[in-house]
Amino acid sequence: MKIAFFSTQPYDKAFFERENKNKKFTYQFFTAPLDSHIVHAVDPVDAVCVFVNDKVTREVVEVLASKGVKIIALRCAGFNNVDLDAAKAFGLAVCRVPAYSPEAVAEHAVAMLLTLNRKTHKAYNRVREQNFALQGLLGFNLHGRTVGVVGTGKIGKAFARIMLGFGCKVLAYDLYEDRELIDLGITYVSSDVLYDRSDIISLHCPLTPDNMHMIDKTALDKMKEGVMLLNTSRGGLIDTVAAIDALKSKRIGGLAIDVYEQEEKIFFKDLSDTIIEDDILQRLMSFPNVLITAHQAFFTDEALTQIARVTLENIECLLQNKPLNKDAAL
Repeated sequence: MKIAFFSTQPYDKAFFERENKNKKFTYQFFTAPLDSHIVHAVDPVDAVCVFVNDKVTREVVEVLASKGVKIIALRCAGFNNVDLDAAKAFGLAVCRVPAYSPEAVAEHAVAMLLTLNRKTHKAYNRVREQNFALQGLLGFNLHGRTVGVVGTGKIGKAFARIMLGFGCKVLAYDLYEDRELIDLGITYVSSDVLYDRSDIISLHCPLTPDNMHMIDKTALDKMKEGVMLLNTSRGGLIDTVAAIDALKSKRIGGLAIDVYEQEEKIFFKDLSDTIIEDDILQRLMSFPNVLITAHQAFFTDEALTQIARVTLENIECLLQNKPLNKDAAL
């Protein structure tokens, strides 16, 4: 069974090789993302394995089909970058890893919240320069605050449970309510009510055409003055220009993002010797109350192990006409 990997990092190779001990699979690795140009370089393989910033458009799907590719395997949960209708039309199966490690992403969201609130990143740099002053490092207690969780799938659910542990009141918005969370004391409300009442809002939903830029000027205007906004899901959930305006007006008191709408040309790369031409990202990074990480919320040993294992299991099942685990097939 032959697989071509795209957007490959050294850790991808390491974990997928580790899960291929019996040598069932033959790998071909590309560091470049899959797009309409590199797709022509693909050798005959059974499956292509893609990540969040690969562009699996109709044009790409058509070329893959002409080369005999049978499967598009996402090594992530989100699938907004794949034209599912085209895949169906050309007879390609599509699968994903729906829940590799919800705790990894949820814990990173909490880490960003704590860092941004208590300014530990700034304190660390100060102390290394022998500056032990506390001025400018003031935060607030999480205990007793109201936290709004948008999306209560596995990741949102894990985040909500952690916030309960901090003594927060948790509100949730989702199209489908989770009975277990309700039993724990979490209240489901409309998005408008969540925006209005929450001191902290964390996004944990997939990106779809219906919720693109769900956090726009209209949504931001409904939020509390000084709200803290977290996004570890997909960059397109937030209208970045509107968020910048809200930061300038102090509507947003703190913004922590692990994803960015135009991240595909920037994230997962070392650009330390490069002038970044993305003016919007540069503007975001100029705010002292903005914390950005480079799509690393998933980046734990447990998560990468699960991603590699489930991806290979999905491919093997599809090639052998066996049923996939729940939610893995698209």
